[in-house]
Amino acid sequence: MGRQAAVIPYVLAMVVLVVAVDILFFRHHLWERLMVNVGIVLVFGAFYLRFAHRS
Repeated sequence: MGRQAAVIPYVLAMVVLVVAVDILFFRHHLWERLMVNVGIVLVFGAFYLRFAHRS
């Protein structure tokens, strides 16, 4: 349960960032918004694998 409790705020922060960037900067730009969202998810994934993931 402890590991899952640590992942939930991390994923929630990623979702909040994606939604905020969509609303503030890329509201009417579909392809740019998609590319930035994929980039954000990749960066969050890389940080998770590098710093938070414990095998």
